[in-house]
Amino acid sequence: MNLSDKIKKEVQAKLSGINSCHDLEHINRVYNLAMHIGKLEKANMEVLGLAVILHDIARKEEFKSKGKIDHAERGAILSKQILEKYNLPKEKIEKIVHCVATHRYRDNKMPQTKEAKILYDADKLDSMGAIGLGRAFSFAGHIGAKIHNKDIDLSTAKPYSVDDTAWREYEIKLKFLKDKMLTKEGKKIAKERHNFMKSFFDRLNNEVDGKI
Repeated sequence: MNLSDKIKKEVQAKLSGINSCHDLEHINRVYNLAMHIGKLEKANMEVLGLAVILHDIARKEEFKSKGKIDHAERGAILSKQILEKYNLPKEKIEKIVHCVATHRYRDNKMPQTKEAKILYDADKLDSMGAIGLGRAFSFAGHIGAKIHNKDIDLSTAKPYSVDDTAWREYEIKLKFLKDKMLTKEGKKIAKERHNFMKSFFDRLNNEVDGKI
């Protein structure tokens, strides 16, 4: 068993029982996107690959805490602990941990390296397009949210509540992602996925109003 497979096995154990939005299949999709972009960007593919495998290792902890735990921050700690067990060079561990710590790009924790920027883009791209909508509806169903709530007051809607729908996710986050991509290829893919989401919700809103 190679190093990637060993680490993926540890990640899978950490994510056991998590909802399908952030399971191993999500990691595999992000991996494929990251490898595609990484080849174009001439990235360090080992650093990138291991960072992708580890990036959501603390997602289950964040979900259980209803967002109180930052999975990127906690994931960076867990990633370092795991990588040190396999005696990787300190410099390589630091690069991978940086990717994990910054893949959310929150609180000014901006991805600084090529590999970190690619992971950020690949992870966000999996939140967009057809698969992104599928994930958003799956998450909403998992927490018991409504199917749709187009007239919701976004200023009062709470996360992890009945109002935390796919539409809310689109309005507060997903529709802005295309302007936040950090790589040339990421921007290209994001534009197409954004247009699909917009078209989908335009139709959904019309259907809810009985216009189609």
